[in-house]
Amino acid sequence: MAIPNREKTNRACVIGLDGVPYGMVVELARRGVMSTMARLMDLGHLHKMKASLPEISAVSWTNFMTGTNSGTHGIFGFTDFKPHSYDIRFPNFLDLKAPTLWDKLGAKGKRSIVINQPSTYPARKIEGVLISGFVALELAKAVWPMTYRAVLEQMGYQIDVDTTKVRESPEVLWQELTKTMAGRQKALNLLWEEEWDYFEFIVTGTDRLHHFLWKAYEDPGHPSHQAFLDYYRHIDRLIGKTVAAYRKLTNTYDGFYILSDHGFTGIVQEVYLNVWLERNGYLKFARPEPEGLGDITARTRAFALDPNRIYLNLKTKFPKGTVERPAKKALKEEIAGKLEKLEYQGHKVVRKVFFAEDVYSGPLAGKGPDLIVVGEPGFDMKGSVKRKEIFGRPSLQGMHTWDDAFCWASDDLGEDLAIEDVAPFILKNF
Repeated sequence: MAIPNREKTNRACVIGLDGVPYGMVVELARRGVMSTMARLMDLGHLHKMKASLPEISAVSWTNFMTGTNSGTHGIFGFTDFKPHSYDIRFPNFLDLKAPTLWDKLGAKGKRSIVINQPSTYPARKIEGVLISGFVALELAKAVWPMTYRAVLEQMGYQIDVDTTKVRESPEVLWQELTKTMAGRQKALNLLWEEEWDYFEFIVTGTDRLHHFLWKAYEDPGHPSHQAFLDYYRHIDRLIGKTVAAYRKLTNTYDGFYILSDHGFTGIVQEVYLNVWLERNGYLKFARPEPEGLGDITARTRAFALDPNRIYLNLKTKFPKGTVERPAKKALKEEIAGKLEKLEYQGHKVVRKVFFAEDVYSGPLAGKGPDLIVVGEPGFDMKGSVKRKEIFGRPSLQGMHTWDDAFCWASDDLGEDLAIEDVAPFILKNF
């Protein structure tokens, strides 16, 4: 992909809006809810962008910050298998196998300030300041250097909303979103005044709002519809102030980026891939109430891991593996072909089944899944082993989507943009 030639700014600033779809930005800009974004769309370029596969924050933000995919950086999901095992582990920032944007800038003597970047816990040393975002467990291990911990605590900085509490009522969700945003903005205001070359600020409240109250966006009669729009007005003002401050420093829009890590839509049904695999003869459990994938039998040929990853039970990869590598291609084609015919009440469920070799590149590609199942909008793929039916209704209202993330930049970044493509454009500013 060609990167435009222009004068270097020697600075860059990124605002990330977790889970905000391209179509929503266009619609809210058109309605005047996001007037700053409307103005920026006239001044620069709003790109529709592909997220990672799977389309989740742990992978997509990692693709963004490394400019690579899972086959190179090694993060395939919020969970992964322990080597040669069916036991689950939770990868963290220490498992990352590729350098980040700010690692590369630090090697050039550039100073970065990164606020609320998902998948950077526990925080580690960078040339500058790093405040880890989701899924950081405690602020004590989410801040580098540690000298900033006390001031963040004093300003009431909160890593994320309390997802247990927000399930109770919309009022609690709004309280948590307000509290989290207030602490985040105080951190932004404080750290903006420091010396920096690269500045990054991520909002994750958007993702939380969409998961719990997506219907408030879609339905003008919803009791929280106005509050939903007001939240976006607040974000738009934040963008406006940050753009103005950046322009004051650089006298240009070059080097300023606004982007999301995936899109969003309402959920029609969750789809439990392990139930489908079991009913189609690919998965066998040793007991009727399995506790986990460790309860499969050697007759199993494939199984799923959240959210939409299917692994073949390969002989050399898993302890009960029986699938020989020469049989991989035919088995993948067979499973994909059947899944793509799956329907729910006359509606197509699966948009596309991707083969790993078409998604991942790099030395770690073989550690990932063999198939990635992308649902049609509204059909959310899951890997539960507890469910008994293929379809079910979740407690959440919204789900991630793959190819309608967005990226705004002053330059035209080209067609068919993917989130891992953005890093080279950012680095071009230095």
